[in-house]
Amino acid sequence: MNSTDQQICMGAWDGPGAEPGAVAPPIYQTSLFTKPSFEEFVRQQAAEHENFVYSRGTNPTVAFLEERLALLEGGEAAKCFASGMGAISAVLAGLLRSGDHVLFVNTIYGPTIELAQHLERFGVEHTILTDPATDAEEHIRENTVLIYVESPGTMLMKVVDVQALATTARRHGIRTVMDNTWSTPLFQKPLAAGVDLVVHSLTKYIGGHSDVIGGAVIGSRELLRELFYQGHQLFGAVMSAMEASLVLRGLRTLPLRMEQHQRNALSVIDYLCTHPEVVSVHHPYVDHRPDEGVITSQFSGFSGLLSFELREGTFARISRFVDALSLFRIGPSWGGYESLVTSPTRSTDDPISAPWPGLIRLSVGLEGAQSQTEDLDRAFTRLAH
Repeated sequence: MNSTDQQICMGAWDGPGAEPGAVAPPIYQTSLFTKPSFEEFVRQQAAEHENFVYSRGTNPTVAFLEERLALLEGGEAAKCFASGMGAISAVLAGLLRSGDHVLFVNTIYGPTIELAQHLERFGVEHTILTDPATDAEEHIRENTVLIYVESPGTMLMKVVDVQALATTARRHGIRTVMDNTWSTPLFQKPLAAGVDLVVHSLTKYIGGHSDVIGGAVIGSRELLRELFYQGHQLFGAVMSAMEASLVLRGLRTLPLRMEQHQRNALSVIDYLCTHPEVVSVHHPYVDHRPDEGVITSQFSGFSGLLSFELREGTFARISRFVDALSLFRIGPSWGGYESLVTSPTRSTDDPISAPWPGLIRLSVGLEGAQSQTEDLDRAFTRLAH
């Protein structure tokens, strides 16, 4: 994490109507912006992606957040959405056409794959490569127009050689999209590795307080303009000024929070790696495979989302362990200040039918490593009895 990123996160408002010395942007809670003449109205509406006309398109508070995110990720432009899935939907449904093929690399967020399956009815095909070690080039088709990647991937946190994948895609004239929510722009820079578009769920670490839903897409000015008219304006997944202000608040403390998330998570991982009830831990910090060089070159730090496999991971044992936790609360999201726990296991006492038998996911919050490991230790003790 460098000082430039910290300054971008802390950047004070200097946009339209800024009051001298204001350290936070005003919330422009308005649906539209009137113009002094009809000629000016027509001119600005024709280029609504760069003018404040109607808040479904652009809004000063949201635009300031977009500017900060673009700077932080190293992109030319950004567009914010009402949710992470709003951003992903805009990319997939806005940029793809009937007959196109999408290649998904790594274990991908479930609703993203569900959306891809939904797009099949409109003639959009897809292939999923869950193992990042698979040669993606062998699965590229003549109609492949997009490669979509998560790194680390959902649940198992496997790492992809992003630069190598982007190089392969460019050689074939294929656009690349990467979900960078796990790392945030502080710990990983996909655009610098050659990726075309980066998506974020702002609900997670960037928002950071579990009180706002949002998403973002970041990339070149040309691609974002295309996305604005085809994936943002028409689908209507709009971020409001109020939500933007909450994400901006989270952005100001992001560097401090990510350092603490990392510090706590590494301690929790060290604890889990030595526990006899744990079969394996999934997180880049412990992923010392032959491609460790890729991990050290791509990441400048690690977030607090991890998973581990419980020995004899039946539904009953997972339930007993999860229910014994008190500091780690049961919930579906991650990236907030609080510690959370969940599991993809759904079948009672039938681990074979589960996608990842015995898997438990932890979102390590800010409470402190000692409290977190003590909570886990109590749950393991109850599990043994």
